[in-house]
Amino acid sequence: MALTKAGIVQALIDSIGITRSEAAEIVDAFFDELVSSLAAGSDVKLSGFGSFRLRAKPPRPGHNPKTVEQVTVTARRVATFHPNPKLKLKVGKRTGKTENTGKANEACSQLCDRMTRA
Repeated sequence: MALTKAGIVQALIDSIGITRSEAAEIVDAFFDELVSSLAAGSDVKLSGFGSFRLRAKPPRPGHNPKTVEQVTVTARRVATFHPNPKLKLKVGKRTGKTENTGKANEACSQLCDRMTRA
């Protein structure tokens, strides 16, 4: 399940004990500041989480999928997210299920070896 703005508001209510309207105002103010900083061309760096950076994409050739007409996709700026190494460590931890893939890969390799020998 995805975390939504409403979920963040509820988490603030539960952890800090503020009213729903105060929590919603805080969350909206945070996102408004993030968006306005990016729109102004500034990077947004959140310690321990990551940074949002703007990247310029040059114009490129493309086509209309309905008419197959060649068009030029205009240049634009896009926001990219770069996670902090601490976030990468927390998110990238493997569970017991993924650690067993080594055994599965080994079994597949053994099966392939047997098939090639036969």
